[in-house]
Amino acid sequence: MTRLLRYTLLTLLIVIAVFALLLYNLTWRPGAKEVLPVSCNAKAPTLVPGQALKVMTWNVQFLAGKRYVFWNDLAHGDDESPTAEDMAFSLDEVARVIRDEQPDIVLLQELDDGAKASDYQNQLKLLQERVADLYPCSAHAFDWKADFVPDPHIFGSVGRQLATLSRFQIEHAERLQLPTLPANVISRQFKPKNALLVSYLPLSDGGQMAVLNTHLDRVTEPDQTLQDQVTVVAKVLDKYESRGTPWLIGGDFNLLPLGQYRRLPTDQRTPYTTDSALHLLWDRYPMIPTNNEASGVDRARWLTHYPNDFGLNGPDRTVDYLFYSPRIKRVEAMVRQDDTLRISDHLPVIARFLLPAAP
Repeated sequence: MTRLLRYTLLTLLIVIAVFALLLYNLTWRPGAKEVLPVSCNAKAPTLVPGQALKVMTWNVQFLAGKRYVFWNDLAHGDDESPTAEDMAFSLDEVARVIRDEQPDIVLLQELDDGAKASDYQNQLKLLQERVADLYPCSAHAFDWKADFVPDPHIFGSVGRQLATLSRFQIEHAERLQLPTLPANVISRQFKPKNALLVSYLPLSDGGQMAVLNTHLDRVTEPDQTLQDQVTVVAKVLDKYESRGTPWLIGGDFNLLPLGQYRRLPTDQRTPYTTDSALHLLWDRYPMIPTNNEASGVDRARWLTHYPNDFGLNGPDRTVDYLFYSPRIKRVEAMVRQDDTLRISDHLPVIARFLLPAAP
C-alpha cells in the first residue's frame, strides 16, 4: 500500500469518525421505555373510585395559530415559523379555553421546547404559568428532539413535546417509544420519534388509573408506520385492561374514522386509506367521537382538524380522539369549535366520564 493511499484512507476514517461523533451529539436516541420526572404538589387530591372526571385532548400546533401554510402542510407551503405575536395570542387563547373548561386532566400535543421555529420557547412552562392554580401535577415527554436538523426549512433545533396536566396526584410517569418511520440510518436520527406518555394516577382504594397521551406519525403517503404504531398502542391498552386497571388515552392519531375517507376531496385523501388502522382500537374499545357521530348526520359537530390550507373555510375531518376502558362510563362529550378555529389547526375534544366504583 502506497503512502498516499494510506494517508487517504486515514483521512477518510477521520472524516467518518468526526461525522459519526457530530451526528451522535446533535441527535436524540430515546430508549424503548423511560421513567420520566413528575412535577406534583403534595396537596393535590387523589382520585376516588366512582367519581366524575373531565378530560380534554388538544393538539395546540406549537402555538402557531392559523395565519400560515407551513412548508410541511402542503406541497406549496411556504411558511417556516410563526411570529412572536401570533404565538403570544395562541398562548393566551389556549389558556383561556382551558380555564373556561377547567378539565381535570389536559392532554396536550405539539408544545415546543427549544425549537428554532418557535424562538426557543419552553411553551409548556409558559402555559403552566397561566394555569398553575388549576393543575398542581404534570408530566411531559419529547417526541421530536435534535440540536440541529439540516433540512433547509428547519436548519436549526427542534423540540416538541407531549404534556399532561392533572388536577389530581400523578404517582409516576413513563415514556414508551412507538415504531418509527422507515428511513436510512442517518436521516432517521433527525425524524420525529412518536411515543406514548403514560401517567399513573393513584386511586384512594390503593389502585391506580393509567392516562395516556400520544401523537401518532403524520405520513405523506400511506405506509406501514401508522399500522405498526396503532398495533403497539392496542397491545399496551390490552395489558391495562387484562390487569383490571382503568385507563384512557387521548391525542392526535392522524387517522380517519369510518366513513370520512370518501367525503374528503380526492387531493386530500393521500395520507389516508379506506381501511383506517384505527379499527384496531375501535373494534376493541369505546371511542370519542364514535364512528356514528363522526360520520353521521351531525358529523360537522365532531370534526377536529382544520388543515393549514387557505382553500378551506373550516375543519373538514376528524383525527383527534379519546379511547377509554369499558369499565369507565361516558357521560357527555363534545368538540369545542365555536371559539377555537383560529387557535390551532386542531380543535379540543372534551369528555366527562364516571370512573368505575370500588369493588
